[in-house]
Amino acid sequence: MFNLVLKDIIIQKKLILFYIATIILYLVADISSPILIGFVYSVVFILSAFSYDEKDNANILLNSLPYTRKEIVSSKYIGSLIFATIFIFIVYVGNFLLNGTEVLFIWKEMLLIFGLVMIAISFLLPIAYKFKTQYFMIASGALFGIYMLIINTFIPDFNDKLRVLIQKFMTLQETQMYLIAILTIVILYIGSWLLSIRIYERKAF
Repeated sequence: MFNLVLKDIIIQKKLILFYIATIILYLVADISSPILIGFVYSVVFILSAFSYDEKDNANILLNSLPYTRKEIVSSKYIGSLIFATIFIFIVYVGNFLLNGTEVLFIWKEMLLIFGLVMIAISFLLPIAYKFKTQYFMIASGALFGIYMLIINTFIPDFNDKLRVLIQKFMTLQETQMYLIAILTIVILYIGSWLLSIRIYERKAF
């Protein structure tokens, strides 16, 4: 099954260099927070990997290989966690090397990105298995355009306000709250995983 995860990385190996280059540009220009960068790039990479399977009837080929449909779907959910970890690592290592950021609350920021990615994937993958990812790519582009319009026209200090809000969240000390949030996200992710398997097993190719 991990060969399927490796396949998603190999397919996008050229794009990964482009992703890293643009991440560096964003960090140098300081036009967006590391949390938003890590979240957006993780989700885009995951959806791009999914969309490649929709091209040229790749799903027909996948189902002809010695993998069950459960394993095919599971590879996407496991891969999502691996890809998110990779991009979070790239963003924060890059931010440290370029901007020398403090590391006091970095682990909390990483957990926040990881949680946001898991929530997004929990909703996006079942819908993508049911329909098509092209709609998400269009929607993602539109949302990014709206975001750029907001920070350049209507709320120039949007990123500063976002940083303040995140810092308030990072300084919270309620361990019980973190545990409840983590448990809720994990249950949501597993539920989404099982739902996607059910959808994919009923799909005809």
